[in-house]
Amino acid sequence: MEISHFGERFSARTGIQELMDDLGSALSSGDKSYMLGGGNPALIPEISRIWRERMKDILAAEGDFDRMLGYYDSPQGKGEFLVAMAALLRENYGWEVSERNIAVTNGSQNAFFFFLNMFSGSTRGGRRRRILFPLVPEYIGYADQSAEEGSFVSNLPLIRETGDHEFKYFIDFDSLQVSHDIGAICVSRPTNPTGNVLTDAEITHLSELAAEHNIPLLIDNAYGTPFPHIIFEEVVPIWNEHVVMSMSLSKIGLPALRTGIVVARKEIVQAISSANAVMNLAIGGVGQALTLPLVRSGEILRLSREVVMPFYRQKSRQAIEWLHQALGNEVDYRIHRSEGSLFLWIWFKNLPIPTKELYRRLKRRSVFIIPGEYFFYGLSAPWEHREECIRLSYAQSDEVVREGIEIIADEVRSLIM
Repeated sequence: MEISHFGERFSARTGIQELMDDLGSALSSGDKSYMLGGGNPALIPEISRIWRERMKDILAAEGDFDRMLGYYDSPQGKGEFLVAMAALLRENYGWEVSERNIAVTNGSQNAFFFFLNMFSGSTRGGRRRRILFPLVPEYIGYADQSAEEGSFVSNLPLIRETGDHEFKYFIDFDSLQVSHDIGAICVSRPTNPTGNVLTDAEITHLSELAAEHNIPLLIDNAYGTPFPHIIFEEVVPIWNEHVVMSMSLSKIGLPALRTGIVVARKEIVQAISSANAVMNLAIGGVGQALTLPLVRSGEILRLSREVVMPFYRQKSRQAIEWLHQALGNEVDYRIHRSEGSLFLWIWFKNLPIPTKELYRRLKRRSVFIIPGEYFFYGLSAPWEHREECIRLSYAQSDEVVREGIEIIADEVRSLIM
């Protein structure tokens, strides 16, 4: 069977597919495994209870359940949800947005497929555009989304050692170049995989660069503020006509409902709506219906700040403590400063094997992590650092995280002793 370049590109084996395959097989096998590689959020009891109560409310209200499941919504999203989301952002952050600035997608991954191809590749005028990632490592899910090869260019970070066994990445603005072929700048905040939170100054600088070159700044806010607020730093979220903000209901406990929210200028929202109509016909309405009262009342913000964020902050601190205990002084390692998301990013200096090989060794011991190599794309030259890092999720149960960390430490020590 002969297929097109497009078919070959999107049917090839990718890092994100390997991640999701491992996640599915580990959780369905019935054998004891340590899933520290996926991005599945934790089941927070108080949050899960709210979703059950909301479903009961929908079932009890005459017509609500039938409307939720039995009717198509607009390709832009459910009208009342768009109005409520715009009001939430206006009233709490002063953003000058209306429902015409909001679109819903079938998950933020779906939204970024649109964005990364909308602002890169060949244009009608014969130009070739690329996406600039001002700091890598970046999210594994972006790496294979472009329909045309060579559409990404990335900038290496500055690395600062910020404490005992700790470091942090910063954008190297001195080496950052927004060349004439750049169609958009893209960042995640907090950053998946590292838990890095770009500072307000960094985000402001990127926004100014985007405005100067009349291109969008794409901000993936799947873990950030205003919700789910898995962010341990005090930051100010920004939005303006040059910013495209993407949010998600996944990390607030609804990953299976695949609900992404885009905040953008009206022309971009219209383009997303048109793409939704072509690719999806309509947008799934369950996530919008389930969260609508929480968005209207602002309760989604309170839950994010008072329940979700403290839960993950404690999980992060505990996992770091277990890592220090397990690795001790025998291993030369540093952990990226944990500022948000569900992950810890561990740098094993001078590791004698690439972390892809470490991944395979750990997989044989039923421990699943993600090797760092997958998160460094768009680079013009190899970089040894990318083969010395792993991403570890701390969202699983304390027992799974602790025992998984002990196995990782044992494997690494066996390589260096």
